[in-house]
Parts: sequence; structure tokens; C-alpha cells
Amino acid sequence: MTLIKQIKKHTDDFFDEGIKIRRHLHKHPELSFQEKNTSAYVQAYLKENNIKFTTGYCEHGIVAEIKGSKKGGLVYLRGDMDALPIQEKNKTSYKSVVPNVMHACGHDVHTTCVLGAAVILNKIRDSFKGTVRIIFQPGEEQLPGGASIMIADGAIKTPSKAKVIAQHVHPPLEVGKVGFHPGEYMASADEIYIEIIGKGGHAALPLNFIDPIMVSGQVINVFHTLVSRYSDPKIPTVLSIGKINSDGGATNVIPSKVMMRGTFRTMDEKNRLQMHKVIDRAIKHTCKAYGAKAKVKIIYGYPTLKNDVALTHKAIESAKSYMGGKNVVHLDKRMTAEDFSYYSQMMPACFYRLGTGNEKLGITSSVHTPTFDVDEKAIHTGIGLMTYLATQNT
Repeated sequence: MTLIKQIKKHTDDFFDEGIKIRRHLHKHPELSFQEKNTSAYVQAYLKENNIKFTTGYCEHGIVAEIKGSKKGGLVYLRGDMDALPIQEKNKTSYKSVVPNVMHACGHDVHTTCVLGAAVILNKIRDSFKGTVRIIFQPGEEQLPGGASIMIADGAIKTPSKAKVIAQHVHPPLEVGKVGFHPGEYMASADEIYIEIIGKGGHAALPLNFIDPIMVSGQVINVFHTLVSRYSDPKIPTVLSIGKINSDGGATNVIPSKVMMRGTFRTMDEKNRLQMHKVIDRAIKHTCKAYGAKAKVKIIYGYPTLKNDVALTHKAIESAKSYMGGKNVVHLDKRMTAEDFSYYSQMMPACFYRLGTGNEKLGITSSVHTPTFDVDEKAIHTGIGLMTYLATQNT
């Protein structure tokens, strides 16, 4: 029996168990850095299947290890475990029982797939060489990112000799398909917090006051010029304000303060910190021009996620061998962010998308929405492909 047939048979055998695991995790979600019960569940399952693992990373993180029959390379598979602060609106038997917490980004699927891969790899360890380490990671959804803490806590050994692979659910992609993008794939993501301080008073007497709402409008207008004049037009870059409010105000009252929150995203790591300085200067100078003051805080977030070109092309060919070429597609770059990027900055990495959508069944909701769900056939694809990719990169 070929290795592919062997993996597919084990995946078939594990599929019902995989659905059971995913539904348990979906029903009992935990927020970022609070994954105590999820971690305990994973640890118990690893113990039950005689899979060695270590803990103590990012508090709830786990690294499992399966060694092949011969010496070889080292590859990490990563699955994140945290959920989002969203009240689920689906009406399924596995709907979240935790108020205002939901696996709305598919991390229950990610954990299930790498756990299933661990079980199968442990069964076929005589059929591959090298070592596979599986990362069960907390806190992907919240800065500073569980990946950065896992790394700081020593979860990654000898990165210069290792590779790392992860997958992420993708509702726009039909179940049974996967998508790849070699090179820079996802943007860095920095958070911007702005406080514009004016002088409030009667709206009918603007001459006597400093209107922070008017000033905030000028700041937003200036924002629209910064990317086009201070960043390379060939490199994707985004600067947006996502929230604005004041400390008061009414139809006839000018408030004294306006607070804004925004995001700066780019695939240009060389220009990233320079743009922070440009943004800070533009805000403060604009406010000063109108007599207002500004407090600016820019939080350095996840770096650019770069898929190693050679590793990703190899993964594409492996996926075609495992699934058939028609089921492997090319994806465009995205300005969303992922803390998997921290791993991609230290060793060859491949982050690909797992199709989970099914329009006929009405499974089309985007991630981070209260009606998000997946076609669970994706679990079969995810477990099998992750297992095969591991064996091809050790």
C-alpha cells in the first residue's frame, strides 16, 4: 500500500472521531490565553494515544512529538486553540454553550486536524523518517500573539534546521479544495490609538473653542495621503481608522476630546517603523495646526507572514499528489494578519487555506461572524493533507 493510500485509510477510520473532537471543542470554546480546559482535553487525548508531549509554553501551550523510523529532518505542524468574543447564532447540536464566546475563526477545526494528524503519524511512524512536532498554540487572536510567547518560552527547537506548516479555514473556498500563495502572503498589523484634545463648549460659539471633531476629520483626510506618499506603491499597504468617538458632545455641544482607533498594515517590513514615525508626526502636526493637542500610541503587532517559496511549491506539488490538481488553487495576497508570521520569520514556513464552504448547504458565512460554520468534510481533507505534508518534509 502506498503512503498516500495508507494515510487516506487512516483518515477515513479517524473521520467520525475527528467530527466528535471538533464538535466538543466548538461547544466549549475559550478565549485567547484562557484555553485551560481545551489544553487539558488535548493533553488527555495525546496521553490516551501514547503520544509524547511537553507543556509549559504560553501557559496552556503544548508541543507533541512523533519520531519516524529513521533519522531525518524536523517539521512543525501548528494548530491554534483560542476562540473569539462572539455570541453564536447558529442552531446546531454543537452550538457554543459559553455565553459570548464562539469558535468563529475555525480554530476548533485547526486543533482537530493537527490532533488527528498526530494520531495517524504515530500509527505510521515506521513509514516516514525524521521528526514531526505538533504545536497546540494559545492566543492567536490577541496581541502579542501566542506564537511569539511560545517562541520566547522555548517551544521551537533548532529553527535553523526546521520547517513549519499550518492551515486555516477559508469559507470562500469550496470544501475539498486547498489554496496556496508562495512568498509574502499576509500583512503585518499594528494598532493605532489616538486622543485629540481640544476645548469643548457651546456649538454656536466655535470661535471660542477648539473643536476636536473637526480636527479628527482633518487627521483622517491626511491619513489618506500618507500611504501614497511615504510607502512603495508596488508593496501592499493599508492605513485605516476603524473607530471614533468623543467624551461627550451633543447637537449644541462641542466635546473636549475625540478618541480614534485604527490599523496600519503592510508587507514592507523595512518601511514599517518609518511609517510609524510618519503617522505620529502627521497626527501631531495636524492637531497643532488647529490648536489641538494629540496623544498617539502605536502598538507593534504581528509581522508580515512570508511563505517560503521553495517549501510552498513543494507543498503545492504534494497537495496535488494527495488531492488531485483540480483541488489545489492559487490564492491572492491578503491584508489580514496572523501570528503564524512569527514562525515564518525564523524558519521556512507554509501557511495555506483549507476550503470549508458549501453553498448548497448554506455554509457561506465569513470568519469572525456569529453564523460562521464549516462543512465538516473539511476535517477529512485537513487531517489527511496535514499528515501527508508532514511526511514529505521531514
